[in-house]
Amino acid sequence: MTASRRWYRRKRILLPGVGLAAGLFSWFALPRCFELPQSLMENPAGSPVLLDRNGAPLHHLVLPDFTRSSPVSLQEIPRDLVDCTLAAEDRRFRSHGGVDLLATLRAAKDAALHRRAVSGASTITQQLIKLASPPAPRNLKTKLREAMLARHLEMRWSKDEILIAYLNRLPYGNHRSGPAEAARFYFQKPLTDLSLAENALLAGLPQAPSRLNPIKHPQRALQRREVVLQRLSNQEGKDPARIASARAETLRLRPLPENPVAPWLPNTLGTWGHGDDPRCTIERGLQAEVETIVKEELAKLSGSNLKHAAVVVLDNRSREILALVSSGNWRDPKGGQINGALTPRSPGSTLKPFTWLLAFEKGGLHPASIVADIPTRFRTEQGLDAPENFDRSFRGPVSVREALACSLNVPAMRALNEIGGPRPLHELLLSLGLESIGQDFRSYGLGLTLGNAPVRLLDLTNAYATLASEGVHRPPLLFPAEPCEANNLLDPGSAYLIADILSDAEARAASFGRRGPMELPFRCAAKTGTSSDFRDNWCVGYTAEFTVGVWAGNFDNSPMKNLSGVAGAGPIFHRTMVRMHRDHPSQWLEKPEGLVEIKVDPRTGKRMETGMSSLVPADRLPMFAANTDRDAEGKILLDASYSEWLASEHNRRRSDFTLAKDQPSEIPLRILAPRMGTRYLLDPELPNGGLLHLASNLPGEVEWSSSTLALREGKPEPVAKLKPGKHVLIATDKRNGEKQEVEIVVEER
Repeated sequence: MTASRRWYRRKRILLPGVGLAAGLFSWFALPRCFELPQSLMENPAGSPVLLDRNGAPLHHLVLPDFTRSSPVSLQEIPRDLVDCTLAAEDRRFRSHGGVDLLATLRAAKDAALHRRAVSGASTITQQLIKLASPPAPRNLKTKLREAMLARHLEMRWSKDEILIAYLNRLPYGNHRSGPAEAARFYFQKPLTDLSLAENALLAGLPQAPSRLNPIKHPQRALQRREVVLQRLSNQEGKDPARIASARAETLRLRPLPENPVAPWLPNTLGTWGHGDDPRCTIERGLQAEVETIVKEELAKLSGSNLKHAAVVVLDNRSREILALVSSGNWRDPKGGQINGALTPRSPGSTLKPFTWLLAFEKGGLHPASIVADIPTRFRTEQGLDAPENFDRSFRGPVSVREALACSLNVPAMRALNEIGGPRPLHELLLSLGLESIGQDFRSYGLGLTLGNAPVRLLDLTNAYATLASEGVHRPPLLFPAEPCEANNLLDPGSAYLIADILSDAEARAASFGRRGPMELPFRCAAKTGTSSDFRDNWCVGYTAEFTVGVWAGNFDNSPMKNLSGVAGAGPIFHRTMVRMHRDHPSQWLEKPEGLVEIKVDPRTGKRMETGMSSLVPADRLPMFAANTDRDAEGKILLDASYSEWLASEHNRRRSDFTLAKDQPSEIPLRILAPRMGTRYLLDPELPNGGLLHLASNLPGEVEWSSSTLALREGKPEPVAKLKPGKHVLIATDKRNGEKQEVEIVVEER
């Protein structure tokens, strides 16, 4: 045998062996040189689920890639879905080793004939590798790498492990991964309740989730379902009748609503710091009902230019937030996604109860104390302030009960002025958690009690919950936490007296009438507020168990059409509080020790044997009424500070009161304008010609004089004609001759 023949013979023997060895190496050894994606070593993450206080799902949060997923075990996936998926994606999955050689040859042949890719050949294992790997160009190199990794995975994992890892990572469109999440989104069903037709529909979606989106393109999805069912019918052992029934089944999608309950909740998680606890304090059923209440009441008032409202419901004992409505319409493009419960707004008169509480604690007042509702001028940082009540009238002597229940402005400002101005109220509000008012009280002045400082509904509602809790303050909670240390900020007796007034329907009837939104089938303390120009409506109130706060208005700050807190926020408050006590019979606050009930004269606040009943602190009992309180006709005698009111058109109680000529005023004389040391610059272009209006706290009871300036009559007090130089103005109290003086300087331009 020649050498060439021997070489040829050896070649015929060696080449197949070499080829076989190379094939075995490529099939079994080479794949192990490719490291599996790290993400395959971990189970796919499920979307975090926020639960309500009872464990009911509130929100399925998105993962970092903005998808939602609910991984399940293979045992939880219906056999129909497995069969349909294999029929749609990889019918030889159980028999190949990660790469389907027959499908690969077929795809290569089709590509050669048509000069383009016509059919796919990727197996489920290869698709799993692709899903678990970072994005890469779809070229030959990438596909060869995925084939090697698929082989590697097949040598390490069982078919069932590969299948469940694949299904839980599979995209089904609309940012949903995995069959369980797809079933929840498209049908609102658990996997076990899906029909064969529904399983076939889901199995067909991963081929092209966007193009086959059954919500936007139902016919495309149905055509793909037909393809899946046809492939399924080609398999042995499948019931033709059952497949025919599935083909005839109508597509019944029930996509999840885009507006879940508490839609604001996911956006505030970073603020609240909920940690690992998936439960929040919201009660799902209550939240849904309160949202419906808000939506219905806003619809009724749409003609009054009211678009938004927010509600907070607190458990007084724990301060847990049971319900919170942020805007009323989350989908409103004009501010619907602003959280009205967390947005500072002008609170109107809802801060007045805290002024009167301070007047009880620091000023020695009680609900029967008489305070003056008369024309009053206050000197402020911005100049003189002459406040009016909402009805532009003055009632004269009124009890604290009437002043608070009827939300009178002037007595509240006078009371705040008497206890030291805005500083103590500002400090109290800060201690109650109303931090949005800032650290500087001077800019607010006495107007703080009227609501000229911005507050958040959540903070204000919690402050009222402190009133309902005998003055015990705790922060509001959205997620369960260790009990916070409680602070006893308010005197229990004073807090109870405020609640007693705010729950007195008769006392507020003079201003608000009877049987309005603040009256409920049970005893409830309530206070409304309306900011200037009707831009904000408020209604906040409480029983022993719950506190409800409501804000209504517009986030674009446009005013409502003459809509007060009673008419705007009031109906929402009423319905919400009724709902709160539907399953919880209402209880009233327990009266603390140290309060006694007495009879008083409502005109003087003094004790009588018979008269109006009033609660007062036992250590602060008023004096008994005396004959010296009245004149010969039985009219109550008032001091000189009431003289302007007694003579005005506002006095509708002339049969009840008269001026005591010889009775000194309880209020000392003070000059309000001008201020000591003020410098004025005369300008010839001034329209008033250099006139200075003088003001004291006792108009009508003061005589003004100056040795260097001419004075002329003015209303309610004189006017000085300014000229250059230093000048002294003197105010003399007609009642007792007391004098006050002020020096000013006038310069020419």
